[in-house]
Amino acid sequence: MPGYGRGYGRGRGRCRGRRWIEQFPETTHFKPYGQQTPTDTVILTVEELEALRLVDLEDLTQEEAAACMGVSRKTLWNDLQRARKKVVNALVNGYTIRIQGGDYILR
Repeated sequence: MPGYGRGYGRGRGRCRGRRWIEQFPETTHFKPYGQQTPTDTVILTVEELEALRLVDLEDLTQEEAAACMGVSRKTLWNDLQRARKKVVNALVNGYTIRIQGGDYILR
């Protein structure tokens, strides 16, 4: 039965909920020093940056950071892991990092 139990066109799983963020980043583009030619770009969402900021910069626990963002600890952990992987990939491979997009609410 096509579509049984789900709405048509919704895809797998639940819809991604909005995260609360406290501040929008002033700088949204980072490029390796001395890079003349265009490189690959890694897109970091605003929510992923907020997860990094709260846990790695502000030294909040994952429980505290999840409460600040209005999500479960597991959701925060997923965002944090995805963000760390993107940042490390950009640093190791010399890619540009651009912060954009996402589904968030500014507090």
